[in-house]
Amino acid sequence: MKDKYRIAKPRPRHDAADFDLDVLSGEDDMFRWFLLTFLLGKPIQSSVAVRTWKLFIEQKVDLPWAILKLSDRQLVSLLHRGGYTRYQYVMAKALKTCMDQLIKQYDGSLYLMMDSSENEDELSKRLQKLYGVGPKTAEIFLRETEEYFARRVE
Repeated sequence: MKDKYRIAKPRPRHDAADFDLDVLSGEDDMFRWFLLTFLLGKPIQSSVAVRTWKLFIEQKVDLPWAILKLSDRQLVSLLHRGGYTRYQYVMAKALKTCMDQLIKQYDGSLYLMMDSSENEDELSKRLQKLYGVGPKTAEIFLRETEEYFARRVE
């Protein structure tokens, strides 16, 4: 009966600055933030997502092309080392499919995607057209783009 009244712990809120990322400073930090939000937006502990993201950065697998260059086995291994135990195959497929779409549709550039978007709602819709990106991932990513769209309005 106790479980019936258990209150779910709120998920930690992550911002790009927590990871020394300045999203609007350049394409590399923008993509690194996207990769982190992609991992955080999935139903897995945020500590696992963050640990895995740090492995991607350490291994220099922090651009869409670098992710696609990995073999499926290498990507699954990287995810597994980060703490993905039963979900690593699904996540590897999602990452590769998403990166392929990002490269084909936007030359691998999230800035191009932002520039092509009239506002944050349109950017959110474009993001969610990428494989594996749902409303939660888009919401987390968009926290860091408000300033960009505010500057465009001025």
